[in-house]
Amino acid sequence: MRIIKVEKNGTVCAAVEGDGLAVRGAQSALDVLMSANYEARTKNIVLDKRQICEDFFVLSTGVAGEILQKYVNYGGRIAVYGDFSHCTSKPLKDFIRESNRGRDVFFAATKDEAVDLLTR
Repeated sequence: MRIIKVEKNGTVCAAVEGDGLAVRGAQSALDVLMSANYEARTKNIVLDKRQICEDFFVLSTGVAGEILQKYVNYGGRIAVYGDFSHCTSKPLKDFIRESNRGRDVFFAATKDEAVDLLTR
């Protein structure tokens, strides 16, 4: 995992790059947040959805809630990017739509859009 510092509109984001899963659960998600804070001096995280465990996207597992609660508790914000067009779960679609209306959790199609959401 590498943290790439991205700055736009005076706001810094940490884009997580690398192969494999960066987020397997709440503790690894917190590790990503702390690494970004240390390496890029930000709590704005940009992640490819392929870097997050599949259970995150199955809302009934509670993994998304646990991870996102940690981020909010520690002042983190996160934007996840990737192709969500294949999502068939109504609860997940609703969750994505509602998250994008907020200020701390976003879902986008591309990395650039994810950065835009965190830096607007």
